[in-house]
Amino acid sequence: MTASSMQRLTLTPPRRVGKVPAAGEQQAIANVLRRLPSPSAAYTDAGRPPLDGVRVINFSMGWAGPLCTRILADLGADVIKIEAIQYPHWWRGVDRRPAFIEDEMYERAPCFCIMNRNKRDITLDLTQPRGLALVKRLLTKADVVVDNYSVDVLPKLGLGCDVLRSLNPRLVKLSMSAFGADSRYRDCRAYGSTLEQGSGLPGVVGKSGMPTVMSHVAFGDAIGGLNGCGAILIALICARDAGQGQLIDLSQIECMLPFAAPWLTIHSIDPMPPKRCGNRHPQFVPHGCFRCAGEDNWLIIAATDNDMWQRLAILIGRRDWAIDPSLNSAEARQSIEDNIEDAIEAWTRTRDADQAMFELQSVRVASGVARHPIDLLQDPHLRSRAFLQQVERPFIGAHLQPSMPIREGGGPHTIRTAAPTLGQHNSEILTGLLKLSDSDVAGLASEGVIGTTMLCAGRLKAKSASSG
Repeated sequence: MTASSMQRLTLTPPRRVGKVPAAGEQQAIANVLRRLPSPSAAYTDAGRPPLDGVRVINFSMGWAGPLCTRILADLGADVIKIEAIQYPHWWRGVDRRPAFIEDEMYERAPCFCIMNRNKRDITLDLTQPRGLALVKRLLTKADVVVDNYSVDVLPKLGLGCDVLRSLNPRLVKLSMSAFGADSRYRDCRAYGSTLEQGSGLPGVVGKSGMPTVMSHVAFGDAIGGLNGCGAILIALICARDAGQGQLIDLSQIECMLPFAAPWLTIHSIDPMPPKRCGNRHPQFVPHGCFRCAGEDNWLIIAATDNDMWQRLAILIGRRDWAIDPSLNSAEARQSIEDNIEDAIEAWTRTRDADQAMFELQSVRVASGVARHPIDLLQDPHLRSRAFLQQVERPFIGAHLQPSMPIREGGGPHTIRTAAPTLGQHNSEILTGLLKLSDSDVAGLASEGVIGTTMLCAGRLKAKSASSG
């Protein structure tokens, strides 16, 4: 039993239940692919980013959809973010008290700034007919539309798949709901952390005998965003070749399942629950996190084969273990795993974490310092790769942002623009792309269809009462 693909492309679905190839079976195909020119060569030669000319309408909020569309924007797509002054992106902040609004704190949220760089922003109240009509005009000029709402949100606004298809047959539509449109749980709400819990991952991490643990990192959002971006790129190729768009029904919780997929296969053979190992590993001994000299410094070490184990043992002064044939397997070493870990930590505690790592790496033992986020600001690796770029933005000033990990030349893709302020590109998009007049734009602002200031709780309540 194996897990199927989480990327449900309606026009070009992935193959289901493909067999595992034998060694060398597909070498001929690989040799052909190696001779093909790079798809981005033409763009590189012309000095244009790979997705130059692709327009994305972005309805998403939070992390998953914004990360997906940020990658597209980093690659050169024109990503137009849709918000409303009544319902702005909730990563700007959900505080509706007057002081929060008056001090424009919604423009200072770091998470929003990181996930929305290189994008344009327009505020449109889609509950008003004029706002809905304008977004439909934008969709006719787009290549991609992305949302990570519950499955019925856009249809209730009058933007269901049938409507989108009639507006623009070439449109690639990515729906990134928690469970997928055809799931029995389609109406359930979920967030990154609850996606993690539904994937089975908490059942295989943590220490044996301890309660189920949460990571609190919301892996589900980031993993869903990466999968969504990959699916969009595939669908764009299809749209270019076939002249037809398609729906991508992506289940974010299924994107998390590869983390626990080996246990799914194991359980289909043996129903016994998996053993949780904490920092240890079921096949590698030793494997763990060890304290080094200083206040809170740690080193990760993993001996993945017997030769590595012997080199590690010699380095920490236990040559007797290295030459002991009874310890030539991980299973045998598990019987004295506590003793091995004590000996390693006695060695690491006398050393700076970086010093210990380089000593271990010099004898080809897999190891790495457990970095604190603040350490990464001066990390030699990241500095050598120019990975952190400085960006200037109103309200927060100069700040560092991580580059894309993908690069085509000697340096990273340049971060072209900082994250937009609320409604920053209203006029630019409405007059430039949709050809509205300045008076039309002013009228939209006076009606509250567009705007640049979040509504406080009192004004939002008054608006709801009047519209009800």
